[in-house]
Amino acid sequence: MGRSERREGELPPGQRLQRGWPVTHYGPVPRFREDRWEFRVFGATADGGRGWNHQEFSALPYSTVIADFHCVTKFSMLGIEWGGVSTCTVAKLAPPADGVTHVMVWAEYGYSSNLPIEDFLDDKSIFATHESGQPLTAEHGFPVRLVVPRRYAWKGPKWVRGVEYMTADRRGFWEERGYHNLGDPWTEQRYSYQEAPGDGPELQA
Repeated sequence: MGRSERREGELPPGQRLQRGWPVTHYGPVPRFREDRWEFRVFGATADGGRGWNHQEFSALPYSTVIADFHCVTKFSMLGIEWGGVSTCTVAKLAPPADGVTHVMVWAEYGYSSNLPIEDFLDDKSIFATHESGQPLTAEHGFPVRLVVPRRYAWKGPKWVRGVEYMTADRRGFWEERGYHNLGDPWTEQRYSYQEAPGDGPELQA
């Protein structure tokens, strides 16, 4: 199924409908320390980047989107209400420089995930702080997780701490460990062995 044939509320190939929200992540749940928490935008910025503490980030304009959630482990949740700060809001306040093609989203413990800039700036991509009107739990990414509905959910890390603007693609944590560099659920881009030429940087041996 091509991108133009996607339908909101439908399951991508190989997915099953999930009732409830399973907890899946790599490593322990980090302890939130408000006095040490900072969200940073850095890298190839237009104006030197920017940072917000938790209080400042929480005061940014609040948005909601209704979007589906597709996990590479083959479960999907449909029509979820996500609340938080739009990625476009962050990019407006801390704009990328000319020539930026990708972002690396950084999270606790050095976890990272790469995205093309157009996926990052999609109108449904959001730094979620709430799900279905309730604050995220620690297990699901409190205080902030990225949600990118057009990609498998690993592309939206939990416990996000910052965004790096990049002028060339670079693989993130799971992309270096055998997951597909792009992660489109509608074409089942699950693993790196499925990649076509041009789908991402060469994997290092």
